Amino acid sequence: MTAALIRPLPPVAPQEAGFAPDLAARFGAGIRSGLLHSLHAVVVVRAGRLVLEHYEEAADECWGRPLGRVSFGPDVLHDLRSVTKSVVSLLYGIALARGLVPPPDAPLLAAFPDYGDLAADPARAAWTVRHALTMTLGIEWDEERPYTDPLNSEIAMELADDRFRFVLSRPIVDAPGARWVYCGGASALIGALIARGTGRSLPDFAREVLFEPAGLGAFEWSCGTDGTPSAASGLRLTPHGLARLGALLAGGGSLAGRQIVPADWLAASFRPAVSTGDGLDYGLQWWLGEGPVGPDPGPGVARPGERWAAGFGNGGQRLFLLPSRELAVTIFSSRYNAFDAWITPTRIWREIVLANLLA
Repeated sequence: MTAALIRPLPPVAPQEAGFAPDLAARFGAGIRSGLLHSLHAVVVVRAGRLVLEHYEEAADECWGRPLGRVSFGPDVLHDLRSVTKSVVSLLYGIALARGLVPPPDAPLLAAFPDYGDLAADPARAAWTVRHALTMTLGIEWDEERPYTDPLNSEIAMELADDRFRFVLSRPIVDAPGARWVYCGGASALIGALIARGTGRSLPDFAREVLFEPAGLGAFEWSCGTDGTPSAASGLRLTPHGLARLGALLAGGGSLAGRQIVPADWLAASFRPAVSTGDGLDYGLQWWLGEGPVGPDPGPGVARPGERWAAGFGNGGQRLFLLPSRELAVTIFSSRYNAFDAWITPTRIWREIVLANLLA
């Protein structure tokens, strides 16, 4: 699938973008030392300008299907995995502004009249769309297992005869809104609301309202065995495509005077809704945190922190945003299903990007 490009990312020297002038050298030292490894692509963009990019040649896969060795570059497609969830949230916000989907506080099951038997359960009838957006449905769901395990709840959903009934009929273990549990099923429900409300498939709606207006370029969207595009993990974009999206969001959702993603939806998405229990918060399908910005001032002096938002994906896929600085960082990595896949992307974000941001 393709979407027309609007414009390239214009390059800028790090010092002109407010970074330490030796930003690239520091990043390169991290690569050579082995501290930054298993990378496929890294793209740093500030105020819509390209500050740093890095590509490697390595083995890759598409949704678990081996692709062999791939020479990565700006326009080579790559799995986003669960960064897809954050993109789907953007699509929901766009559809909401057009009056095509229910507002977050609307009853969730009202949009699924074909599951009337489930709506008869008072506990499920209490669900709102917001509970799906914030992954606080209170259902039994296990994505701690490897994604190669058929007992992983997302994989079981993909294998189910009816993915939406599978999610909506899970045993209830908490009151809605009481606790956050990572749940690809919640994202699948958001994708279904978009498809039902717009009358379009996720890829078709995305192309029309986001990918083409923002100039994201080529994309693909993997589907389950039932032909349903995966709202939890199926999207593939290029490094520059995801970087363009990051630049759009870090700039408030507008491009060339056109508001593509509603600003109020971005504000709501980046507002903490629930704690994940590991030092981060969660908004509307976005991870949220706070990190120190600027070089280390020395012992006893704390660097001021700033709020960031991010899409996280299996294997180390990341889209980091620091809207207060119009900063976006795209990272593609090869550590699919690895327990330590978070380490290298976190080092790049904290120790290379934020630590070397001077203004």
